[in-house]
Formats: sequence, structure tokens, C-alpha cells
Amino acid sequence: MGGNGQQVSGWELMDEAHRVLRATVAGVAPGDWGRPTPCAQWNATQVLQHAAGDQLGYAAAITGEGGPTENPFAPSGQLAQDPMDFLDPHLDAAARAWATVGKEVETAMTPLPLGPLPTWVGSGAAALDAAVHAWDIAVATGQPSPLTDELARSLMKVATQIVEPLRAFAFAPAIEPTPADDDVAVLLKYLGRRPDWAA
Repeated sequence: MGGNGQQVSGWELMDEAHRVLRATVAGVAPGDWGRPTPCAQWNATQVLQHAAGDQLGYAAAITGEGGPTENPFAPSGQLAQDPMDFLDPHLDAAARAWATVGKEVETAMTPLPLGPLPTWVGSGAAALDAAVHAWDIAVATGQPSPLTDELARSLMKVATQIVEPLRAFAFAPAIEPTPADDDVAVLLKYLGRRPDWAA
């Protein structure tokens, strides 16, 4: 458990992704939760609901229990509680579940329709989901990008393992990178996002 009472998974990439998602959500002004995001048709609240539900889905794939009660792909946009109070239990559940998966374990279950994945890919997929939706919320609400080049490089290694089979289902068509793009831009474009997106 982290020093602030938050669960950690022991999977460094996931723990960093959870950190940036928490920091981004904490930085949203109360009046900005209805703002549009790079996720077409979803506002910031809906992206938060989707991201939280996905983390619970990863937890449930490992533990066999406690999956999301609402469809993460049909978020209501209605939150009855403080966004951080909503998010924390979802991230903690994912961290607790992944903390039970040792680094020596070869494969792990995920909610993705790809079957069991190499464990580093499965934990990385959960990280990718959390970190990229942190970016979505950040740019929607006027915050700096929470993605660093180092984090983006690590996430790109995961993305190349899972995105193409899910392209039509969960990711927009890739955007061709340019030689001037940094690692964050390369990752975002691979996931079908415009690094210069603005509401």
C-alpha cells in the first residue's frame, strides 16, 4: 500500500499510470466535468467512468469477482459522488488484483477479447488504458499532458502488442507520425489520437 493509503500493484508501469490518472482527476475544476474530450461523444465525466470501469474489469478478470456494474462503453455521465472518491476504489481493486500476480507468472487473464496475455502485456494494457484516458481528461480540462516521453515509450511497447486486433473495437485508425514527433505524440497517433487536440 502506498504512503497515502492507496494500493500499489508492484507492476511499475501500472502504478505510474494510476498515479497520473489520480493526479489528473484531482486537477479537474468542478465545473469542467462536462467538457468534451478526444473520445468522441464522451465528456470528461464519461471518460472517467469508462477508465474506472475498465480498471475494475481488469481486476475482475484476475479475481473472478467484482466487475463493473455499468457498461464501461456506455457511461452515463452522471456521478453521484466526488470524482476522486469514485475513482480510488476502482484503481485500488485493480492494484490489489495485480499484486497477487507474480512477475514469474507467464500469462494473465484480462477483459480484452484476446484471451490470456503475457503477464507484462496484461498489466501494461491496464496501464495503457489508465494513462491514455488521463491524457484525454487532462487535455479536455486545460491541464498539461500527464504523459512523459519515458512513460510513452514504455506504453508503446505494450500498445504494439494489443492495439491492432482491437483497432476497430477500441481504437481509431492510426495517424501517421512525423519525424518531429516526440514519444508522446508517436504513442497518441498510434492510438488514433491527435496530440494537438483541442475542444
